[in-house]
Amino acid sequence: MSDHYVKVKVQLEQMKSSGEGVEKEEADMIEVLVASPEVLVASPPASVSPVPASCTPAAQREPPKTSVTCRNQSKSRRKLGKDEKNTGTKQDSVPALQGTIVASNANLGKPVNRKDHEQQTLQIKGTGKMLQGKTETNGNAVPIHLPEDNKVDPHNKEDANKVAKRRKPVTVDTFKAKTSLEALKLSIRQLKWKEFPVGRRSACDIYWHGVSFHDNDNIISGQVNKFPGMIEMLRKINLTRAVRTMQELFPEEYNFYPRSWILPEEYQLFSTQISLAKDGDVSQKPTFIIKPDGGSQGDGIYLIRDPGDLRVIAGSHTKQSVVQEYIHKPLLIDKLKFDIRLYVLVKSLEPLEIYIAKEGLSRFCTEPYQEPSQKNLSHVFMHLTNYSLNVQSGNFVHSDSLSSGSKRTFSSVLYRLASKGVDIKKVWSDIISLVIKTIIALVPELKVYYQADIPPGKPGPTCFQILGFDILLMKNLKPVLLEVNANPSMRIEHEQEVSPGVFEYVPSPVDEEVKVGVIRDTLRLMDPAQKKSLTSYPEHQQEELSGSPVRGAGEEGRVLPSMCLKQVFPKYTKQFSYLRTVERITALFLRFLGVKGNMRLGPTGFRTFIRNCKLSNSHFSMATVDILYIDVTRRWASMLPGSREAGMGLQAFVEAFFYLAQRRFKSLPLREQVVSLLEVCEAQLENQGRGDPGGALPEDSTSSTRRSVSCGRTQPVRTVHPHHMSTSTPGQALSAPQLCSPATPRRASSQDYRLHQRLRPTHKGNVEN
Repeated sequence: MSDHYVKVKVQLEQMKSSGEGVEKEEADMIEVLVASPEVLVASPPASVSPVPASCTPAAQREPPKTSVTCRNQSKSRRKLGKDEKNTGTKQDSVPALQGTIVASNANLGKPVNRKDHEQQTLQIKGTGKMLQGKTETNGNAVPIHLPEDNKVDPHNKEDANKVAKRRKPVTVDTFKAKTSLEALKLSIRQLKWKEFPVGRRSACDIYWHGVSFHDNDNIISGQVNKFPGMIEMLRKINLTRAVRTMQELFPEEYNFYPRSWILPEEYQLFSTQISLAKDGDVSQKPTFIIKPDGGSQGDGIYLIRDPGDLRVIAGSHTKQSVVQEYIHKPLLIDKLKFDIRLYVLVKSLEPLEIYIAKEGLSRFCTEPYQEPSQKNLSHVFMHLTNYSLNVQSGNFVHSDSLSSGSKRTFSSVLYRLASKGVDIKKVWSDIISLVIKTIIALVPELKVYYQADIPPGKPGPTCFQILGFDILLMKNLKPVLLEVNANPSMRIEHEQEVSPGVFEYVPSPVDEEVKVGVIRDTLRLMDPAQKKSLTSYPEHQQEELSGSPVRGAGEEGRVLPSMCLKQVFPKYTKQFSYLRTVERITALFLRFLGVKGNMRLGPTGFRTFIRNCKLSNSHFSMATVDILYIDVTRRWASMLPGSREAGMGLQAFVEAFFYLAQRRFKSLPLREQVVSLLEVCEAQLENQGRGDPGGALPEDSTSSTRRSVSCGRTQPVRTVHPHHMSTSTPGQALSAPQLCSPATPRRASSQDYRLHQRLRPTHKGNVEN
């Protein structure tokens, strides 16, 4: 036994001299606890000596040659305590592994006085802070609680990298990314996230689709970069209808969209209006631009000066198109016409969140501009700014500079305008206003598509989407909306002919500068861990924190560039909330749809809406309501030949609502009429929700339904679009044709089925909700 103690003494002497000592097994016996997110606890016995060098990370990677148990070491130290009592040798604290605490006595080998509550020193790696705790009289350590300021703050630039290391990387499914793949891959690498280029069996955090929400219909969680219905809503005709509805309510606010006509249904109206304009002013020679409804990349666009120049007008196979007034006086730079491509992120619909990229693209024509004339109408390189068209011109310039060539950064154009004294802040303010107003016009229909694909209560992903706004600056610097692209090109390379007939893709510096930043910062905003926490801070703090190392920034702690996306909504909610009138109408429409996933309102749902909102009376019977429903639904069915669903869509419901508002509040302007009717409907529904007796139906719903179809001798009520309606005099009382037969209700109820069949629209039968 004595030989054993001699051996232990030699080993301890070696520890003191060379720093070598106990191995990992001794460190395990010492109660060094891993720090939890809430409390860091250290409870080593009072007799434990400082952790030797063998417990450092370097020593743990190389196992020591000696092996001494904690029990033997403890015995040997008690024996040697008298000899070392007065040595006074101080041992420096050894940095511990990340998340652990190293305990040490102030003096090596100093015997413990349990009555004096000897102090313990704790050191946390990387902070340089020392904490002290006491031991109880029984030798157990008192748990030491770190103060609140020692917790890791994920928004602190110093701690963000530590948080990133502990979290799992965000997973992105890029299997359907298509043309945006290269910019997406580069963004994912910069964020140090994990890409799944061929999909993944388990769920990913983000799914990046190249075309539409339905590129993959098997997603039940995560986030998808497309909204249901966005492609449909941004077709030329649907965008025109959405903006036109807002122009009826707010003509001054929506004057940034050129006057438009939908072909072929509005050809006669277009032809008549142009003929009258020319007759009134012989010198007037307007020019119009024709855009196919589903066209892209400039395909099928051409200019005309007379309605007779339209290429296809009549016939069942006529392509639907939009005719717009041509902007005669655009802003020119270097005598060239140009437009602006701005990238806009719609982060969510409810609540509505909109971000605008601080940088965009300016795309130039390749032929000097001249006002349109009969001779130059066919010069597409002079009048059309589409990149896909001008890149085919021999004058197109691919430049490595961001401020020259046929495609430049928008900031370079603004810098040039500022040098000429232009108020750049005013230009940006007008553009932001245009973007917010356009999206407000699109949101109502998008909500209907969204609830149809992802009904409330059904598992499904959340959505976001990057849109491409094409904007033209007029000579007076007023921005004009040309179109909105649901799938803007995110290519960061372009074709170059390296030899006759041989092309290859080469990097485009200007595209990479703009598009990679847009995609990268979109991903940063949609980070599942950070998108909620960032919104709890004020915007100025969000921008500051967004420049800090984010999740997956890498061990180097490299700080990413500051965000290139600027939030504009809900930041400017107060300035634009009054424009969301149609969204309130949409809320009524969705309430009475009845069947989850349906997008059309049946006749029963429409009658229920009228009854619950108490819009029927002696002058406006339920029979009139049925005729109104049939007339409006039939007219919209003729305008949507490709639709196979029966029933009343949102646009038809909005038209019917406008008609009801004009009928009830005749002396007011249309906007006030609609708002007044909305207040009536919302108040009635709120009373019903509270159980107010005043919200009860005035009569039995069954008898009301029966009487509503007793209109065998009635004349159809012709509904006119609100834009062309004339209001009555202020004092005029509500009146309606005598629609109901004087026959008894019993006789009417016996005829209800035949009568309803006779009033059905000619297209596919209505679906009862």
